[in-house]
Amino acid sequence: MNKQRIFPHLWFDTGSKDAAEYYMNVFPESKILSEVTLSDTPSGDSKQMSFEVYNYKFMAIDAGPYFVKNPSISFTVLFKKSELDVLENAWHLLSKNGNIIMDLDTYDFSEKYGWVEDQFGVSWQLIITEEPFEERIRPSLLFNNDNVGRAEEAIHYYTEIFKNSESVSKFYYPEGMEPNKTSYLAHSEFKLENQYFIAMDSAFEYDYSFNEGISLMILVDGQDEIDYYWDKLSAVPEAEQCGWLKDKFGVSWQVVPSIMNEFAKKGTPEQMQRVTQAFLKMKKFNIAELEKAFEGQ
Repeated sequence: MNKQRIFPHLWFDTGSKDAAEYYMNVFPESKILSEVTLSDTPSGDSKQMSFEVYNYKFMAIDAGPYFVKNPSISFTVLFKKSELDVLENAWHLLSKNGNIIMDLDTYDFSEKYGWVEDQFGVSWQLIITEEPFEERIRPSLLFNNDNVGRAEEAIHYYTEIFKNSESVSKFYYPEGMEPNKTSYLAHSEFKLENQYFIAMDSAFEYDYSFNEGISLMILVDGQDEIDYYWDKLSAVPEAEQCGWLKDKFGVSWQVVPSIMNEFAKKGTPEQMQRVTQAFLKMKKFNIAELEKAFEGQ
């Protein structure tokens, strides 16, 4: 797998560690990578978790009851036909105390597929595929409500912004699938930074849409890259805070310099507290100011 530069970020009131440990039981080839506590944030002490599922890295944070995850961003997990038992076991665990969106069943597009929101509010689409694959996990964006019919526009928008990007496949709704139109995307795949994503339209009414409950974190190497993504993506000035922004579709992104990982690895609690207090005052991250805070200048 190519080096991952875009990471799903899951917002929790509390319980990010419980969720991470839960996913270790649900999925083979998974592990917890790190656990860090940020002190004196507006939410008090906030726990940050990072973990891998099938070599795909997720980030999570305990930061208070401000945002609630929903199925507008879900995670499609691919399985081979020979792994049906693995899929069924994962489905059993994820659906326990969860909410089934589409039953695990046989469909025209797959021998076995199901969509479930687990007990922690994270949504998963499990599917058997006959196509070869390298990456099992693909963030899946649902364009609904005011965004319906914009999935194709979003693919063009994102692939123009990110490097190593392309549209991979597009399938439109056939006639007779109203209220969806034949110009709407029933399913599509695209790549950003060599990572797979899925986008789809749905014209049905939903009580949810994109929000900060699930955001996409971009790991960048320097201030020029921060400035570039901030300029290209940010479309809602009032949403800019602590490296977070919202694009014109309402999708939340975080633009984070890789030096933050270095701070976390080698910093003392006092240094990390200074860095935390510095970035809490920022909208767009300023690397020079973060370095000064780390060194105590």
